Amino acid sequence: MNNFNDKKNKALKVLSEPKDSKLITYLNSCVHCGLCAESCMYYLTTKDERYIPAKKVELVSSIYRRYCTFTGKHFPKLTNARELDEELTEEMTDLLFGACTLCGRCTKHCSIGIDIAYLVREGRKMLTEMEIIPASLQSTVNAALTTGNNMSIPTEEFTDTLSWLEDELKDEVNDPNASIPLNVPDVNVLYTLNPREPKFFPLSISAMVKIFYAAKESWSLSTKMYDVTNYAYFTSNNGEAATIAQRLYDEVRKLNAKRCVLAECGHGSRAFRWEGPNYLMRTYPFEVLTSVELLAEYISQGRLKLDKEKNKELITLHDPCNLVREGGVVDEQRYVLKHAASRFVEMTPCGTDNFCCGGGGGQLAMSEYNERRMKNAEIKAEQIRKTGASIVVTPCHNCVDQLMQIDNKFKLGVKVMTLSEVVADAIILE
Repeated sequence: MNNFNDKKNKALKVLSEPKDSKLITYLNSCVHCGLCAESCMYYLTTKDERYIPAKKVELVSSIYRRYCTFTGKHFPKLTNARELDEELTEEMTDLLFGACTLCGRCTKHCSIGIDIAYLVREGRKMLTEMEIIPASLQSTVNAALTTGNNMSIPTEEFTDTLSWLEDELKDEVNDPNASIPLNVPDVNVLYTLNPREPKFFPLSISAMVKIFYAAKESWSLSTKMYDVTNYAYFTSNNGEAATIAQRLYDEVRKLNAKRCVLAECGHGSRAFRWEGPNYLMRTYPFEVLTSVELLAEYISQGRLKLDKEKNKELITLHDPCNLVREGGVVDEQRYVLKHAASRFVEMTPCGTDNFCCGGGGGQLAMSEYNERRMKNAEIKAEQIRKTGASIVVTPCHNCVDQLMQIDNKFKLGVKVMTLSEVVADAIILE
């Protein structure tokens, strides 16, 4: 019992010792209007009121009232203030980890602008302080911390994969000098990867390598730190998230690259580009941008010659939540597709109002909630089906994985591609 109380006290510090007023303001602001319900895929697919975003906010708020307000401390029943006990932590784990993708769609539809996803992450932080984290999610974080990448890929295996991809590049571009540079200092671009690329999706690497070759870019990969992902963002363990972010920061500095370009990964982009300076408490002395923005830049500057007629099938676009709704990268991928594909149709809704694929928030890493995750996928499956598209493009490998599972489960018969793969297919090499 004492051990539980010690952990509980750590969790309560998240609420009682905030460094700014953002948390307290949001905890006291919800008016329970319920508008967030229709924005949440968990509620829409189940109609279970437990999944309404405001209910998740209430879980955290009820603890705050119990321990941080006069009325809650002395008259808890008057304010529905709740004790942080084992029963409540089980409920929090199920709803905050197992029933939220942190997509932020509820935040956009909140009548008073509460950042609901932020509050869910704060609730997850409380659970993390109590060492209550879904085991499969924490194991992914541990892999990154101990091996340098979340798939625990040995360096030799990684370089072997790159070696045969380099041979394929030479054949494709008919240039014996074409290469995949490794650990080269003083380049313009240090590029990152999602470890699922060398493990399962090497064609994504081939696509970007071909693009760099065609654009005549000065670039390199690092064999020490190339992992764009940061699953500690999902556990809200800022210490572990900072450790992972620091490694990439250090590698960019060591190789003296001018720009760090983040691979097609929504949460990875957010964790390093937008959250990273907060984790490390410093600004970056180098530029950070996503590969989506880099592709748009190459096209606008005329560094890539494309023939969009090479991509004649009807393409639709899935917008990754962290990249689009949370990061504001909305127009760039549409600009790229306009120049790289001859036929493009939007989903309904799309852009910042698009539905999550269902794999965000660490859901793909939490096998405990697979059935629930794929139930939510009905919404995305119907979105795709209505477009009539035969190809679904998304600039995020987590989304790629989820969309491939959606295609299989709902028999959509579509091909799932990254944005770079579409661009690479349209390139005309001079």
